[in-house]
Amino acid sequence: MAKARATRRTLDSFTVKSINKVIRAGDCVLMRPSDSSKPSYVARVETIESDSRGANVRVHVRWYYRPEESIGGRRQFHGSKELFLSDHYDVQSADTIEGKCTVHSFKGYTKLDAVGNDDYFCRFEYNSSTGAFNPDRVAVYCKCEMPYNPDDLMVQCEGCADWFHPNCIDMTPEEARKLEHFYCHNCSSEDKKKLRSSHATSKKTDTKVDTKRRRR
Repeated sequence: MAKARATRRTLDSFTVKSINKVIRAGDCVLMRPSDSSKPSYVARVETIESDSRGANVRVHVRWYYRPEESIGGRRQFHGSKELFLSDHYDVQSADTIEGKCTVHSFKGYTKLDAVGNDDYFCRFEYNSSTGAFNPDRVAVYCKCEMPYNPDDLMVQCEGCADWFHPNCIDMTPEEARKLEHFYCHNCSSEDKKKLRSSHATSKKTDTKVDTKRRRR
């Protein structure tokens, strides 16, 4: 006679004693890699289940991939805290959870005053079989026509409102931070310099320089 399959039950939450954190479906977690020299894996918890006695707890997860784990590899515009939400689902022991983290939307991440060690962002879904991304196109900026990397300093033209990397406009980051006015080459006229810095102190200007966020 075949042995009956052990009954599993779904849990609303589970406390990981090693980190004293409560895990629920929808949470993003850091999971222990098989190779200790690699960074923690990042996953989104889909469901939590245990055996009939509440032991042998497992988590059904959907993996996030780092850019270097994708078929195309890491590219210049990928942020250091960027992740791709993959179509790779898995079941892991809850004991492999090392911590909780937050995976922000791209817009939410760019609005953070400071980026913590456990803050990440995601703007793409990733097909692990084909290497395809969704969306397959995003806005590009600057003369280099690259998507925005939130780690990079950029300065905004007061004419066309496009954003530019300092090195793409022959400027150092230090010079960019001191700018009070900036017009790109296409917007500058003969009586305006390509780059100009006003020393007037009578009023605050609206020139935008987006700097790399602090790590806490």
